[in-house]
Amino acid sequence: MFESSLTHPGFRAKIVARLQLFQWLAGIDGLWQETSRKLKFNNSGRTMNVLNVALVILATLASASPALCSGQEITNAPVNSVGKTIQPLSAKDIHGTPTQLLAEGSKCTVVIFVGWECPLVRQYSGRLEELKSQFANDRQSAGKNVRWLAINSNQHDSLTELQQFAKTLEFKIPILKDVGNKIADQFGATRTPEAFLLDASGRVVYQGRIDNQYTYGRQRPQVTTTFLADAIKEVLAGDKVSKPFVEAEGCIIGRVIQTKGEASDITYCNQISRILQNNCIGCHRSGEIGPFALDDYDEVIGWAGMIQEVVNERRMPPWHADPQHGPFSNDCRLSEVEIEMINGWVDAGVPEGDRSQLPEPMEFAEGWQIGTPDKIVRMKRAFKVPATGTVDYQYFEVDPELTEDKWVCAAECRPGNRAVIHHIIVGIRGEGDFGRRGNHGNESDWLAASAPGSPPMVLPPGYAKLVPAGSKLIFQMHYTPNGVAAKDISSIGLKFLDADQVTHRVLTLEAANQRFRIPPGAANHQVTSRFRFPREAELISMFPHMHLRGKAFKYVASYPDGKSEVLLDVPNYDFNWQNGYQLTTPKKIPKGTRINCTALFDNSENNIANPDPKKSVRWGDQTWEEMMIGYFNVAIPVEK
Repeated sequence: MFESSLTHPGFRAKIVARLQLFQWLAGIDGLWQETSRKLKFNNSGRTMNVLNVALVILATLASASPALCSGQEITNAPVNSVGKTIQPLSAKDIHGTPTQLLAEGSKCTVVIFVGWECPLVRQYSGRLEELKSQFANDRQSAGKNVRWLAINSNQHDSLTELQQFAKTLEFKIPILKDVGNKIADQFGATRTPEAFLLDASGRVVYQGRIDNQYTYGRQRPQVTTTFLADAIKEVLAGDKVSKPFVEAEGCIIGRVIQTKGEASDITYCNQISRILQNNCIGCHRSGEIGPFALDDYDEVIGWAGMIQEVVNERRMPPWHADPQHGPFSNDCRLSEVEIEMINGWVDAGVPEGDRSQLPEPMEFAEGWQIGTPDKIVRMKRAFKVPATGTVDYQYFEVDPELTEDKWVCAAECRPGNRAVIHHIIVGIRGEGDFGRRGNHGNESDWLAASAPGSPPMVLPPGYAKLVPAGSKLIFQMHYTPNGVAAKDISSIGLKFLDADQVTHRVLTLEAANQRFRIPPGAANHQVTSRFRFPREAELISMFPHMHLRGKAFKYVASYPDGKSEVLLDVPNYDFNWQNGYQLTTPKKIPKGTRINCTALFDNSENNIANPDPKKSVRWGDQTWEEMMIGYFNVAIPVEK
């Protein structure tokens, strides 16, 4: 276990970054103290002892020594530049106007490193404009000349793209183009958005995050700590900045790569392009929800550091099921071999390779992936998505005007505006279901869903879902603001199967619990539910559902013979990725089998998405309330 931890690529990358930083800051004594404090492993149930700490340091230094000793920069590592004096220089803004980085008469200068495709930059763009206005209009600050500049150091961001960024986000802060990332190097900037506050002499007095609201894929309901604003106020008041360094979070700056290891066996054209094709560009291409495209070498190398980080930390591709159970046909995890290839490619200098080895470009279906639908049902009105903030789930009822029962063998939820839609779930509400359980109806309520990277519902031959005559369709919409106000009208396409051709009816069942109360501050509150099969069936897929306090979810089958089996374990549930888990092969479930679901909820302050850790939480449709539903699809034979 210990040796495998040392060789894990994500572990090694984090250790190398930490060692470089602490060696630079405090020498080997500081390195030892920080490592022994930060790194904790289970060793017979105890914190790793001093000898193991020493082994970690020695092993890591041995494996990382070429980078640490040769002066090669590991740009992913945070660099604390507080106290450093920035030298005067000039750069052109995105309109070609020469601009001085430092200017006389400024009490302080705020410098923000930005990238036009970085999701956190887009989320913070409006906040930065608000801060600029706040200090310009504040009586105590007025006349003290707080200067604001933005710097773009990404090699893959063009001037045209940056001009578009400024226009669409109404970003008025001047943006300077940092050609060759010289400004980023002088500041020691590594991410976007990363803020630097300079005093009148050009000395860095604050470096780091803007505030604590947004992070990777999650956000607090509101700001609770205003790091940058507090630092500005302290400088204007003539006080020392009380918290001068807060490690930045965001996208790694895509620096210019000086040398590309063309002699490497791993190249973009040969291996990396295929990994990206098979696992990433379904979402990371033009018009999809991925914030940047990964289908072109010049674009990919600008994101190489970020790609390496997220695959090593298993943040991307998004998959949250324990691999010990399954298997699942839609498992999108990268293999260890693929992750090692990405690490080797980045470490070698992102060589492009021979363009003749590039795979054929993937072809994505234009229009409906299920073919021409027999019926298209659209939302009746457009929904306005704000530029920023959190949008609670939206529900829209639409009448498909079905005068007879219909069997649906394929269904595709089609986002009207992919850039701001995370997922769509369309359910069926029969005439007798109104008010029964809000927007979650009976066993046949679930029809189809769409999420990033997920295919449309196409059932096996003879399998279909029944939509009774007179039913209404309920669109559950999860909108994700991306910095630009938008509108959306989404739809669903349906393909029908004649009744005499249907051999199996597909049902969406659920093991749900509505009678729970999550106490204030509870970090691991357990809620259980179960469902007993009244007849034999085939299990096809599972879909756990909770809200912002959801932490983990598990399905266990208890069979009539007394045996039990874990069907699905999601140890790190993520509300932002509403994954469904499709079994590779349908599983026979005997009559009398119980599906037992166990959910854990985190209502503590440690859950940054928690709307209010001081409140008790009960069942409700809104995201600040909670749900506990273990959905699962089954198929039963249709009696002729």
